[in-house]
Amino acid sequence: MNDAVAERWSRVAEEWDEHWGRFAVPAWRAVVDATGVTAGSRVLDVGCGAGGFLEFVARRGGLPAGIDPAAGMVRVARAALPGIDVRVGPAEQLPWPDDAFDVVTAFNALQFSDDQPAALAEAARVAVPGGLIAVANWAETTLNELERIEDAVSRAAGEEPTPDGPLRLAGGLERLFADAGLRVVDSGLVAVPWAVPDDDRLVRGILFGEDDEVIRLRAATVIEAAQPYRTLGGGYSTMNAFRWVVARTPA
Repeated sequence: MNDAVAERWSRVAEEWDEHWGRFAVPAWRAVVDATGVTAGSRVLDVGCGAGGFLEFVARRGGLPAGIDPAAGMVRVARAALPGIDVRVGPAEQLPWPDDAFDVVTAFNALQFSDDQPAALAEAARVAVPGGLIAVANWAETTLNELERIEDAVSRAAGEEPTPDGPLRLAGGLERLFADAGLRVVDSGLVAVPWAVPDDDRLVRGILFGEDDEVIRLRAATVIEAAQPYRTLGGGYSTMNAFRWVVARTPA
């Protein structure tokens, strides 16, 4: 992630945490169960954002640490989690020694790396021999109802929706791990719902980071695109999916 992108994420850190900081809980749970994280497990979360997963691990008695290239995200995480080691830096240069962690994770983060093989190599370096590396990210567009809303916003702005990257497709994460010489031991597809109680939360969540004028101009597009997901109570509920893969480092 280059400096300009990191700075953009820094500027929206608090707002992102409000709307999306706990979105990936089902993926967190799947990965923690698959890797056997328990009391005393040393866990590094690469691309930790505002620290939601670090808190999730700590509540299980694990010993989390995190790193993110966006200084604003790290600031939010540190404020929420005093005493937990959270650092600013890229996935390709992890500032920890060899064999420091039992499990290394990355949730919806590896695709932002400037050098994905290098990032995986660094994850393997800081993991103990025989340790586990887990990566999870959005599955393909067809499995995510939120994408229908995002695509409508893109087209209204005169932009074409971004095509799926290789890591979102079935087998993509597995191929990346295999190319890195890491043996996949588990994988899965997990449902990740996103629900909001009203129009305002819907619009603010979809358009987080935009200024008030952009939100005013695009709110109607968001609400119209979300009508298929409107609930009887006046809110909205979408179903989405993450793919996840766990690999073991050489013993």
